Amino acid sequence: MEKDVMLTIDGLKKLEQKLDHLKSVRRREVAERIKQAIEFGDISENSEYEDAKNEQAFIEGEILGLEKILRNAKVIDEGEVGTDIVALGSTVKLKDLEFDDELEYTIVGSAEADPAEFKISNESPVGQAIIGQKVGSVVEVNVPAGILKYEVMEIRRQ
Repeated sequence: MEKDVMLTIDGLKKLEQKLDHLKSVRRREVAERIKQAIEFGDISENSEYEDAKNEQAFIEGEILGLEKILRNAKVIDEGEVGTDIVALGSTVKLKDLEFDDELEYTIVGSAEADPAEFKISNESPVGQAIIGQKVGSVVEVNVPAGILKYEVMEIRRQ
């Protein structure tokens, strides 16, 4: 049985746009590359052809993966996301108690996680530790480097 994939509305739109781009643009581009490579003649030793076929396989795999995610998507109702406890869809300001740094993360499902955009998965060590916590709570997160301690400073909607 496939598990539900939790997404925000923005995350759902981004994945739908990516899927549309792969199907409508990238498929055509690769098909054209394959066609051109075939025109070069013998495909048995044609690196252009091999490269294009590999790219085609990668794109088709990505399309299948995105279709699976979207088929199992459950959209987080942002109207139900409160500011009393950390939940999927919350934006949370944390204070690193060791280094006195402040960090801000949005808690999203694993399919939407992007640490570069400060979107962390509810399944990540930090995400798991802060889900269900209130402002003022101190959490400990076990990571390979040791234990990190964070204080929940603020919870708001995305």
